[in-house]
Amino acid sequence: MSLDLHHRAVVADAHNDLLMAVAARPPQRWGSFFRDRWLPQLREGGIDIQVLPVFIDDQYRPEGALRQTLRMIECAHVLAEANAGDVALCTDGADIDEALAERKIALVLALESAPGIDASVELFATLFRLGVRIASIAHWGRTPLADGSREDATGSRLTAPGVRALREMERLGMLFDISHLGASGVSHVLELATRPLIATHSCARALRDHHRNLTDDQLRGVAGTGGVVCVNFVPDFLTDDASKVSVDRVVDHIEHVVSVAGIDHVGLGSDFLREVVADLTPPCCEHLDEEDPQFDFPDLAGPADLPRVTEAMLRRGLPEQDVLKILGGNLRRLMGKNMG
Repeated sequence: MSLDLHHRAVVADAHNDLLMAVAARPPQRWGSFFRDRWLPQLREGGIDIQVLPVFIDDQYRPEGALRQTLRMIECAHVLAEANAGDVALCTDGADIDEALAERKIALVLALESAPGIDASVELFATLFRLGVRIASIAHWGRTPLADGSREDATGSRLTAPGVRALREMERLGMLFDISHLGASGVSHVLELATRPLIATHSCARALRDHHRNLTDDQLRGVAGTGGVVCVNFVPDFLTDDASKVSVDRVVDHIEHVVSVAGIDHVGLGSDFLREVVADLTPPCCEHLDEEDPQFDFPDLAGPADLPRVTEAMLRRGLPEQDVLKILGGNLRRLMGKNMG
């Protein structure tokens, strides 16, 4: 029953950094590497809509951030063209509907913290022309637009360019992503937003008191805009004992967000990073920051494991119609009405 429902559903994942791993290969391998390494996993997991974040590693910041941003966007276009029978890069709801009708995976480009833009807010329009449809304006630390959640102690709101960025994204039809944004910044965005917001990969702070997670007031705020909160699978954001993390803990967070924000405002944002990190980290020079989250989650190691979340939700007793909304119905609706 669970596998049947999963494959009948529109399954959407709002955050998978696989583009980092693909772009690390030589350009002539982008299409084949995606086809050999990632496409089978997405298919096995039943994924119909996959958001592809453009995340820029520290080694490229600040000087090479825009160049790497453009390179990763080009990578997304190349891998989509090389696998045109299986995926399509989508810029609005009509594109997504067409891709789904043709049994293709709809790919949507997102910026994570947008370091390539810096304070040059006019570049959002440039990247919009290149296909970007979702963006956040901070990651762990400080940017010219806002502070990330690790800087919560500053109590800072959006900067003047950050406010202009929100307005520009609303004008363009680009979804504003509050994941990673500092608490005061989230409050500021909720004061200013005139269009639905998205949290592409965030958990509930009531269940795990971590600066990366959203409070109940923030969850209600996103729902109040008509937006969607997509629950993250990173163990450190789910529980304070990552060694005991389970699929059921993911469902705990899903159920909490449903209880606070409402069933129409919850989705999935996996943040499957274990394979990406392993793929990009040379054994000789592994970099560990004591505050960096751990990604070891055997039960949910990658896209192919997504049916386990459906199984766990049904086992918990969630109604089928609610499971369909959580798996992707809500995110599809948000994108169809507000993207592009």
